[in-house]
This record gives sequence, C-alpha cells and structure tokens, in this order.
Amino acid sequence: MDTIILKPFEHRQQECIGIYFDDIPQLNKAVRLIPGRRWSRTFKCWYVELNQLNYLAITSAFSSLAKTDYTALSSYLLEKKKKLAAPALKNMQVSGDARPVASVKPASINRFTSASIPGNGKGHLKILPINAGVLPKLQQQLILKAYSASTIRTYINEMSQLLQTIGNTSADSLNTGLLKRYLVYCFDKLKLSENTLHSRINAMKFYYEQVLGREKFFWEIPRPKKRLILPKVISEEKILAGLMAVENIKHRTILLLAYSAGLRVSEVVALKITDINSDRMQITINEAKGKKDRVVNLSKSILPILREYYKAYKPAVWLFEGQHCNEHYSSRSAQVIFKDAYKKLKLPPQCSFHSLRHSFATHLLENGTDISLIQKMLGHNDIKTTLRYTHVSQRDIGKIESPLDKIMRKKGL
Repeated sequence: MDTIILKPFEHRQQECIGIYFDDIPQLNKAVRLIPGRRWSRTFKCWYVELNQLNYLAITSAFSSLAKTDYTALSSYLLEKKKKLAAPALKNMQVSGDARPVASVKPASINRFTSASIPGNGKGHLKILPINAGVLPKLQQQLILKAYSASTIRTYINEMSQLLQTIGNTSADSLNTGLLKRYLVYCFDKLKLSENTLHSRINAMKFYYEQVLGREKFFWEIPRPKKRLILPKVISEEKILAGLMAVENIKHRTILLLAYSAGLRVSEVVALKITDINSDRMQITINEAKGKKDRVVNLSKSILPILREYYKAYKPAVWLFEGQHCNEHYSSRSAQVIFKDAYKKLKLPPQCSFHSLRHSFATHLLENGTDISLIQKMLGHNDIKTTLRYTHVSQRDIGKIESPLDKIMRKKGL
C-alpha cells in the first residue's frame, strides 16, 4: 500500500499540515476531496490549515488508498505542547484513531440558548471524542455516492457545526425533536439565512438517512421557505468597459469566455483545450453542476482571442493552467480577476463573477432569445430557475409606462 507523509510547516504565519505522496493518479484524485486544500510551490506539497477537522479529512480521504505517516506531525505537536503548555494546544491529538482531546466543557443539547451554545462568532467547541467518527463516516459515504467535492465540503462543514454545538452528546442518539430545536436555534439565535439552513438540513438528512440508515427520518422536520433572490445584472456597456480594460490576455480571455457562453466560474476554469471545437463552433462543458454535460455556442468574437491567448501561453491540457501544470486555474483567482476588472465601474457590492452568467442570460432574453433555449444554454433542469431572468429583463418591463409618467405627460409637466 502507498504511503502519505504528514509534516508541519508555517506558511504566511499560519500553521499548516503538508501532505506528501508520490505522483500516483488515485492519490492525486483523493487529495482533491479534502476541503480547503491548496498547493504550495515553496514546499512542493498540498497543504491545509493545522487543525483536528482537517486532519480527520486527510485520513478519511486516504483511508482505503494509503498508509499515513504522521510521525513528524505528532512530534511537532508534542514538542510544542511541552514548550508552551497552553490549553489551546490541547484540542488536537494525532494518534491512530485521530481522536481530539476533550479540553472544554460541552454544552447541553437540552438548552439551546446563545449563552450555552458556542458558534456565535465568539469561539466554538471542538468535536469531542464521542463524535470523532461522524465526519469520516459522512465523508466516506459521500465519496462512495460520487458527490462533488464542493458538496462534500459543504456537508462536512455544516455537520461539523452541529457536532461542535452538541458537545459530549452522541450525534447518533439525537431524535427529530432535538434536531428541530437545534434548527430553531440556528434560525432564531444564529440568524442563518434560508439557503444556509437548507444546506445544514441536507447535510443532517444525508447523515441520518444515508449513513445511519434511518428511514424517512426527516419527514417530520419542515424546511424554511426560500427567498426569491433576483440575479445581479450588469449592463452591456459596463460589461464591455470592464472586459476591455483588462490588459493581461489570460485574465481578459477568462472573463470574455465566461460572459460569451454564460459559464459558471467553476466551468470556465475547468475547461480543457479539447473542449473547444472551432469546427462546429461549440464548447463542451463536462461534469458541470449536478454532474451534467452540455454543449454551448462558441462565440465568433472570442475565437481569435482564444487563438491569440493560446499562442502566448501554450497550455498543455487545461485551457487555463494554474500555478501547477497538473491543475487548472483556481476559481478563487478568477473571482479576484473579476473584482479587479470591475472595481473602477462602481458596481453594486453584490456583483460577482457569477454576475457575468446572469448578465449573459438577461441580455439574451432582452434580445429576443426564447426562454427554453436560454434554459438549455445555462443547463437548468427546471424552467422556473431560468424564469428568474424575466424579473430583471427590460424587454417587457421597459415598455410599461408608470401612471405617474402618464399623468405628468398629460399635464405637460
């Protein structure tokens, strides 16, 4: 069996766990399932912040693929514990079963109040030994069911919030009554949004029904009604002004390609050279949201820009390569590019890279494109999702005259 080696190091004044292993395809694939992992060009390894949750994520991701050598990490923690003797260093113990040390008094699940429950921005409890196996079991089942890396990260994060809250109470012993009280606390005290609550419910539902096998366990727990959040749309003039102001050809190509085809940030950075078909003027989007493939139009205007970019950068596999030749450009970096490009145009703060996709759909609608074709271009399962753009389109709303304007016009004012 292969071996991964965990070594501690400091990066940008932050303690990190370095993950070292040979260049083996199955290990390269497994490391991408670890939430928040990044590549260090300095240390030539993947790394995460040093904490108990990340250690559990590492051991879970590689559990069936490789042995874990944590000798260096264990020695580092023990030595630091001796030197500093600080209570903050007692919340993690690296051992065969990776169980955390119970260094804080757990809160009682029977009293969901802001005083007894941490996680309100002033600190939180660590996951105690009684629940140490929950997250590895959750992650393993999510991997076996081929959930996406982003969904795995979300579910693990949301489930960890519950585990930190219940302290020394076993998560496997909770019933629907206690979980309802917990969700009321999340909504009433923590002021979580409806979307966050849905994510938390989904994570809990998956654990209790898919991992523990409790049939129809969540039928008794109601879901909060979601808000209808209108898309943030940028005008055609400002879209062009922002794109043309970008001097770096790679950055400009990323933004132009995303807007020209209505791509999500995760989709545009994950494009491969072979996904661009200039003969048929099409772009193939592989394993997009919901693990769906789709084909979108390749803009005639973007093709010469793509060719110019290709000659300048000569990418090998990924159309937009990252710091590492074996990985594509990161979504986070693409989002930074968008912010830098549009910060001078004084857009609303809610605008993001995804606003390019919203603008693409809205501009198509305003130009007379059928809503069903827009649905296919965006890859929406439900037409209701696409119909949101009718709420912000000026095609029909712009034709409506306000009663005030009519009165003022009649009066000649």
